Amino acid sequence: MTFDASKCVANNVRSIPRSGIRDFFDIVQGMKDVISLGIGEPDFVTPWHIREAAIYALECGRTSYTSNLGLPKLRQAISVSLEKHFHVSYDHKSEILIAVGVSEAMDIAFRAIINPGDEIIYHEPCYVSYSPSIAMAHGVAVPVSCRPENGFSVTAEAIEKAITPKTKAVVLNFPTNPTGGTMSRSELQNIADVVQRHNLIVITDEIYSELTFEGEHVSIASLPEMKQRTIFLHGFSKAYAMTGFRIGYACGPQEIIDAMMRIHQYSMLCASIISQEAAIEAIQYGEPDTLFMREQYRLRRNLIVKAFNDMGLKCHLPRGSFYAFPCIQSTGLKSKDFAVRLLESEKVACVPGTAFGPSGEGFLRCCFATSLDKIEEATKRMARFVGQLNVA
Repeated sequence: MTFDASKCVANNVRSIPRSGIRDFFDIVQGMKDVISLGIGEPDFVTPWHIREAAIYALECGRTSYTSNLGLPKLRQAISVSLEKHFHVSYDHKSEILIAVGVSEAMDIAFRAIINPGDEIIYHEPCYVSYSPSIAMAHGVAVPVSCRPENGFSVTAEAIEKAITPKTKAVVLNFPTNPTGGTMSRSELQNIADVVQRHNLIVITDEIYSELTFEGEHVSIASLPEMKQRTIFLHGFSKAYAMTGFRIGYACGPQEIIDAMMRIHQYSMLCASIISQEAAIEAIQYGEPDTLFMREQYRLRRNLIVKAFNDMGLKCHLPRGSFYAFPCIQSTGLKSKDFAVRLLESEKVACVPGTAFGPSGEGFLRCCFATSLDKIEEATKRMARFVGQLNVA
């Protein structure tokens, strides 16, 4: 009998699409002289003192497992930082879990709270993993669209309209990947009111919080009566240029963190002790590095957004993250067609907006975590491409 391995794949996994970002960048591989505005990763090297902390930990022989929850010293440092910067207090002994990046923290948060058929509301365009992660936890992903006229924020009214008796949680990510949208305190309070009225949980992914350019960053966990119903996710990849260290964390009610820890201990066991040692250095002494990088991103943001608007691609000013999300509808092309043709003719790589959900059609995600010289050259090529489309 012929064995068909494809029939062994679980149904909920079979339906999950490949990442639109990675699919597109399979095309980029092997092409020469491409300027990439694609992968969402800082172009800065991890600051030396943070790398040195990792090296020193190795030299001292710190190569063991840690507690499933993570190093107590790191959890203590996170607790102090969150109280100082986010105005929310967590017990480092029972309410903080160190994970292998925010991606793992998000995954085990979903698996800890979702029963089969539970509905999870999230705003779209959004980071590519939210909907698949919900599906892998046997939940039902329910998108709510965000629009440029609202600065790509999400409204409490839109969330409330999507709530059904099966709704379990709301996922927030502000500042947002891919749009750079942010939320004001009053907007978050409106959402908090809806969440409390319907007795829901919030999962808030605030990985880009330190890269907020205008106004204050407010965590929904800090609002009245919200800490006990919020799972707060954060990490070190973006603010400290530590993507390869794969270190993130989750904070929340003890009962939920304990449930997440039980999943974590049977899958990842613990995050790398070397990465945790580096994270201690970053969170205690890395703020000047973050402020420097944020100002560089601000300069790049201003340059790229002006260039898009000048070439006729309307682009809102992102208030956070390091992504611009220009609208390409005026060209008459679909997002993927535009991105592929731009890559082939001008060797500039951007991600089609549809990689971030159907609401992203008509847009591109352009990461400005690259040098000013490259941004200038990339936008020059893009302007030439758009000009040729208009002539045609």
